[in-house]
Amino acid sequence: MNTLLVTGAAGFIGSNFVYYMLEKHPDLKIIGLDALTYAGNLETLAPAMENERFRFVKADITDRKAVFKLFDETPVDAVVNFAAESHVDRSIDTPEIFLKTNILGTQVLLDCCRAHGNIRYHQVSTDEVYGDLPLDRPDLFFTEETPIHTSSPYSASKAGADLLVMAYHRTYGAAVTISRCSNNYGPYHFPEKLIPLMITNALEGKPLPVYGEGKNVRDWLYVEDHCKAIDLILRSGVPGEVYNIGGHNERTNLDVVKAVLRLLGKDESAIVYVKDRPGHDMRYAIDPTKIKNALGWYPETDFDTGLKKTVDWYLTHRDWWEHVKSGEYADYYEKMYKNR
Repeated sequence: MNTLLVTGAAGFIGSNFVYYMLEKHPDLKIIGLDALTYAGNLETLAPAMENERFRFVKADITDRKAVFKLFDETPVDAVVNFAAESHVDRSIDTPEIFLKTNILGTQVLLDCCRAHGNIRYHQVSTDEVYGDLPLDRPDLFFTEETPIHTSSPYSASKAGADLLVMAYHRTYGAAVTISRCSNNYGPYHFPEKLIPLMITNALEGKPLPVYGEGKNVRDWLYVEDHCKAIDLILRSGVPGEVYNIGGHNERTNLDVVKAVLRLLGKDESAIVYVKDRPGHDMRYAIDPTKIKNALGWYPETDFDTGLKKTVDWYLTHRDWWEHVKSGEYADYYEKMYKNR
């Protein structure tokens, strides 16, 4: 593999993957593609832009003409698709954007890969396609055989994309794999998601809004561990297979918020409980046995270590997140939380 196309490269996980791959594979060239919508921040890729092995292209994966032009002009050996609308609350507000990007954009990429010699394609998905698990059954976990059972327009759009990817494998013999990960956290995380929102609000002296009673449980995966897993799947995964990537770090949302406050040396007085969102899944938990047995991957970062590294990153990159939280983000934040 000489040239890798990473879509959604200016987003949270995509940018971390770019940095991981540039460091891990010194002969690899990477093309980063991103539409630079609200969660895509070119500043996130500033260090990568200085690397001669990285090139950035501004384009939307739903723009068939632009994407085919890129494939026509530049030989690509593999594609990893991170490009997606990903915030559940936004999907409830404007579901059509999620359907367009997450499903039709995936189709465009798959068609490009087919038209250019069956290029290796990896789809980055989410454990949310499985729905949720009951809080009173800690023995239950998502496996690759768990039926799809979506709860939001976001998870439905990701499930639709997954089904499309597998249909292209069966119908056209496309060389595809899918990974479904649990909740990621780490550097460059857009501050509308739980952990970066709590960190940055606490640093700004703002309230810390927690949905419902904060009892929802998530399995937290440090983003670098996720990047390592995708690299393994891309190089050694079996086409047509799905691999679950989990962190074995289950925490309630409230426990996460309190852990952030402890690391920042702040009390819990800023926590405010807000009206829960519709259809809020109660528990996610992944069984990563398949990828462990097949590819030798296992999460290396425990939650306490990963959270401290994350908090330290936000403490030392205040300019980055303060810029992100201005403008459109500020308007959206006000809309989502003002009347809850």
